[in-house]
Amino acid sequence: MSSPAGGSLLFTGFTKLCKGLAVVLVGGHILVQLLPASVSVLALIPARTIPFAWNLLTAGYIEQTVHGVVVSTLGLLFMGKLLEPVWGSKEFLKFIFIVNFLTSLCIFITAVALYYITRLETYLYMPLSGFQGVLAGFLVGIKQIVPDQELYLLKIKAKWLPSLMLLLSIAISFFTAESAAYLPTLIFGTYMGWIYLRYLQKKPETKLSGDPSDDFAFSSFFPEFVRPVIDPIASIFHRMLCGRRTETSGDDHGYTLGGASLPGSDPIEASRRRERGARALEERLATEKLAAAQSVEESKKDASENV
Repeated sequence: MSSPAGGSLLFTGFTKLCKGLAVVLVGGHILVQLLPASVSVLALIPARTIPFAWNLLTAGYIEQTVHGVVVSTLGLLFMGKLLEPVWGSKEFLKFIFIVNFLTSLCIFITAVALYYITRLETYLYMPLSGFQGVLAGFLVGIKQIVPDQELYLLKIKAKWLPSLMLLLSIAISFFTAESAAYLPTLIFGTYMGWIYLRYLQKKPETKLSGDPSDDFAFSSFFPEFVRPVIDPIASIFHRMLCGRRTETSGDDHGYTLGGASLPGSDPIEASRRRERGARALEERLATEKLAAAQSVEESKKDASENV
């Protein structure tokens, strides 16, 4: 039988940064409910992004619906509890800022392109906002640091979380118009999160950047039987971003450009990063189990004293 004390531990251990960002999300939702006109200033409305360019930054922190703010807040707290200790507070905040901005920028460009293709002004004046893009990026981060961790209820490995989330979102979008509005945010959030972690994330302690491991390649988001088709296409964009990869004496030395290694990107460091993530998760789970056991023992002791 699970104890209430053990269950309550699920809602503890949130970091101060995640709590602060959760307050921002809740505050943003309350603001647009009290002042509906603020949506036109803070949300991403492509027709008004110029000159209101700041909505590329603010839109990600504005939730217009109750279920949206609930999902975003819980997702931030629980996934941040795993990711922030591994990345560090500064890198965690940097990830949120960059993924949020790039996701909004991609949505802006897509909306403008769709307007010129269809001539439907809906694409220009629909207010778009929400933290879902960053949450999608968090799933990519979990895929990177604990890919083989099996989820308790779903019995699937963490590396498939981003793929399943996108597959489910695409399927639902065929039946509800509201979910279709979230789909571009989720797709771009996932891709921008992968781009940042794959090529840009820096490690100050090693002066390396990115994760060039094959386990984190773009094709790893797809089932194995379609990877032979995905890999050649992905390699084109890979070479555009960082040149070519070379192998010397059977060892992969990371990304190179013109035969010279780029600053960062060592597969050994990528492996160490996953080990640190798995170790951090194991330590957190062990701590929570120990605290739960202590709570149960204290409860039994109190009960016996009362008797």
